[in-house]
Amino acid sequence: MLLIVGLGNPGPKYAKNRHNIGFMAVDEIARFHRFGPWKKRFQAECAEGEIAGVKCLAMKPQTFMNESGRAVGEAAQFFKIPPADVIVFYDEIDLAPGRFRMKTGGGAAGHNGIRSIAASPVGSEFRRARMGVGHPGQKELVQGHVLSDFHKVDAQWVEALARACADAAALLVTGEDEKYQAEVLRLAPADKANVRGPRDE
Repeated sequence: MLLIVGLGNPGPKYAKNRHNIGFMAVDEIARFHRFGPWKKRFQAECAEGEIAGVKCLAMKPQTFMNESGRAVGEAAQFFKIPPADVIVFYDEIDLAPGRFRMKTGGGAAGHNGIRSIAASPVGSEFRRARMGVGHPGQKELVQGHVLSDFHKVDAQWVEALARACADAAALLVTGEDEKYQAEVLRLAPADKANVRGPRDE
């Protein structure tokens, strides 16, 4: 079983925040692949389904971002899911809006949700789907940036990126992360994003 996690904060107040782009991606993956209904489990909203014949559990932790590891760790322990089968979609300020990068392991780079999961029984060697939301330019502006809603002009690329993450997911479940990254960027080219961040990689 794969555990496909989207990070965000629960409730309508945060639904359109940049910090919630992980929720948006996992919502689209579950919708596109016709997962079952969302149910409360493991301090999260969870939906079960299959992608390319592989059983998957989609998860949106309801613990608030900083405690995401509680939900993810609980589910991973219950199902005995190794870190290599845990995939986390989240907002990445060090990538320009619309950019997308896959990565396995590494540090949290200041992301509290990632830090929480790394401190859980899952550890740090899980797979990360980093969705670019841009950097506001100054460190003290970061919290306000990620806890603000996307601009209306961003809607097109945000929806396209989430849809691409879902459309290409067969590559994700077979562990072909580089091919998955390339296919997501082919389906939702970053240069089509309307807004560019001051920082990229």
